[in-house]
Amino acid sequence: MVRRHDPYPSRTGGQEAIHPRQDPVVYGGPQAGTPGALSGEQLQQFEREGYLVLPDLFSDLLEPIREEFHTLSRRMRGDEALYTEPDSDEPRTLFKVHAWSDLLQQVMRDPRILTPVQQILGSAATTMQSRINIKPAFKGKSFPWHSAFETWHVEDGMPRMRAVTAWIMLTDNSPHNGPLYVIPGSHKHYVSCAGTTGRENYRTSLRRQTLGVPRSETLKDMLQEQPIHTVSGRAGTLVFHDCNLLHGSPDNISADPRSILMYVYNSVENAVEAPFSDLPPRPHYLCDREAQPLSALQQPLQVPARAA
Repeated sequence: MVRRHDPYPSRTGGQEAIHPRQDPVVYGGPQAGTPGALSGEQLQQFEREGYLVLPDLFSDLLEPIREEFHTLSRRMRGDEALYTEPDSDEPRTLFKVHAWSDLLQQVMRDPRILTPVQQILGSAATTMQSRINIKPAFKGKSFPWHSAFETWHVEDGMPRMRAVTAWIMLTDNSPHNGPLYVIPGSHKHYVSCAGTTGRENYRTSLRRQTLGVPRSETLKDMLQEQPIHTVSGRAGTLVFHDCNLLHGSPDNISADPRSILMYVYNSVENAVEAPFSDLPPRPHYLCDREAQPLSALQQPLQVPARAA
């Protein structure tokens, strides 16, 4: 059997190694006069650091999104798309939330998100995955350092680094309640991790990830170039981060819960293939292989205020 070329091999049983990125970070450019478009300076910052923070951009939609989140937390109880904390039955992640909620499907197409996504990808986009990550006060557990692309490539078959994650802070993200940590510039390197992927690895990795996690020595090398940045901000802040950016988060040992709404956008020119692990694809709620190209709403979403 002739094996296809794998531009980003990982978990092939060999030693861990760092390789240069083979793909652009930003595929498009500035769009003067387009509402919601990122400026040339913002695109340069994203290209350089691998992430971009836009404070307070979704403050107007916080209350309806939060109400929808609490409704989904109840409706999705017992569904396979809801994952709990590794040491308790507390919800940890709700997946494919846009399929459960008309509101979150509309937020996914809001031009404040989709226009910058299309700029970065240089093409139309599909939603490969959506989720709400939850870190309850005192109980929310950490996410180890990882590149999302490494998992999407190995376990889902995403061929190239042409995807971006957009997420909204639903609560204040402070330095104390388990915020996202990133290593700026790490997206320009690819960590080929050691080990091999077991069948249905996702069933355990989404509660406590061990595969696809770079070794301490590798992270130490990365951190010699750039220190850890804490992505914090007020509820309503919008963040974009590159698919290959190394990121993770600590336990939430504070009295303040932390939750975020995330969408993973993939270029229509980067359609997922068979997983590079040669294992069966992960479930639809982790990688929507039938997602259709998205069109942006005509204007930013407005939700009528509820009557008192």
